[in-house]
Amino acid sequence: MKTIDKIPTSKLGRTAELVKTGVKVGGNYLKYYSKKAVNPNLGKDKLNEDNASDIYDGLKNLKGSALKVAQMLSMEKNILPNAYVEKFSLAQFSVPPLSAPLVRKTFKKYHGKYPEELYDTFATQSVNAASIGQVHKAIKDGKKLAVKIQYPGVANSISSDLAMVKPIAVRMFNLKGKDSEKYFKELEGKLLEETDYELEVQQSKDITIACAKIPNIRFPRYYEDLSSERIITMDWMDGMHLSEFAKKNKNQEKANRVGQALWDFYMYQMHILKAVHADPHPGNFLVDQNDNLIAIDFGCVKKVPLEFYVPYFELAEKKNIDNPRFFTQKMFELEILREDDTTEEKRFFSELFHEMLSLFTKPFNAETFDFADESFWNRITELSEKYSKDTELRKMNGNRGSKHFLYINRTFFGLYNLLHDLGATIRVRNFEKYL
Repeated sequence: MKTIDKIPTSKLGRTAELVKTGVKVGGNYLKYYSKKAVNPNLGKDKLNEDNASDIYDGLKNLKGSALKVAQMLSMEKNILPNAYVEKFSLAQFSVPPLSAPLVRKTFKKYHGKYPEELYDTFATQSVNAASIGQVHKAIKDGKKLAVKIQYPGVANSISSDLAMVKPIAVRMFNLKGKDSEKYFKELEGKLLEETDYELEVQQSKDITIACAKIPNIRFPRYYEDLSSERIITMDWMDGMHLSEFAKKNKNQEKANRVGQALWDFYMYQMHILKAVHADPHPGNFLVDQNDNLIAIDFGCVKKVPLEFYVPYFELAEKKNIDNPRFFTQKMFELEILREDDTTEEKRFFSELFHEMLSLFTKPFNAETFDFADESFWNRITELSEKYSKDTELRKMNGNRGSKHFLYINRTFFGLYNLLHDLGATIRVRNFEKYL
């Protein structure tokens, strides 16, 4: 893969790259509408492919939070056209890496020494490049290590990057008014945390120690003396990416074993620790030769405050969803309904969320749940399409829900998608064994 010798770090340089991408996208639309004038039945598949490719090509050179947003969107399989999902999913673990000279320069800047001064061997060619950093193999005292190096300028460009993508997000998700700022502040705060590698090491140790009792899941050990604010050194873990395992595996028992470990891991974090690994994409999980799940990245951890946790999970119970008075009360507690809503807005959003929650909470209201059940996924797709085309919804303020929904919903959607890819059947309350 082609390497990168330089990343734009100034606001001007990054803006210029995005403007260049915008010009390409504008050209794609001009070509599309020119052909559409000749052929009124022309679909948007080619337009989506061209736009997805041009946007991704622009973002992969910028790296950082702009590319991270694309990675997050790639998990929203029921929102974006498939061309975007496929292209943006490359941001999970396959983007152009830094060149060897830039790796050495970056390492020296962040750690005060060149890598060969710290490790017995260090491979300057990365084995995994993602949105915020890339991973290299190293050996010290006979132990195989993974060394994650943050891209230069990423931490300092988060605020300006988000300011550039904000207008797109406002239109895409119909966010209106000053209240929408809370979602962008939540996103900015978590992205800033993801660039603090000292915090990541501490989060990693806290969660892995607490979850060590869960069977069939493994974690690397972290080395603080070989880590810093922008560099992490941990054990090298052998295994294949979860997505690769899911594609190759034909054994239902193995799928269930890995899926159960994943489910128990998340339920234990959510219900016991009240802090959860909030970046559940395939690049953050491996499966070893003994079919054990391996969690390798804890940069994005969402703490779940009780004032959100309690009503959120109260509405995971069917009896509560179907109790109109209780349901309405929780809608206000979760900031989905507001005191200044009109009668029509209260009716509309109550019906919308009742329908959504009745579907999305199905796994919580069963003893076992089969995530390969296509009727469940077809219903999710139908519901997504229904509300994406709803003209009534477009007229209303899309600012709905506590800021905590942003990462908690992302966590559950990501978890559901991973379990669906595995085709796993899980025991819902199995995690309670480890309390």
